[in-house]
Amino acid sequence: MSAPQKWEYATVPLLIHATKQILDQWGDEGYELVTVIPGPDGSNPVAYMKRPKQES
Repeated sequence: MSAPQKWEYATVPLLIHATKQILDQWGDEGYELVTVIPGPDGSNPVAYMKRPKQES
């Protein structure tokens, strides 16, 4: 039986005028978008990202 997948996560503030560029950059790093929610101040959204954890 194989070990369960381990993940690493990142929270990324999004700028409305550059959302696609920001998400594409993180996607190039191997991250997958999980969800986007409003930021703590209620204005700029925050993206929650994940990618498989690299085994050392």
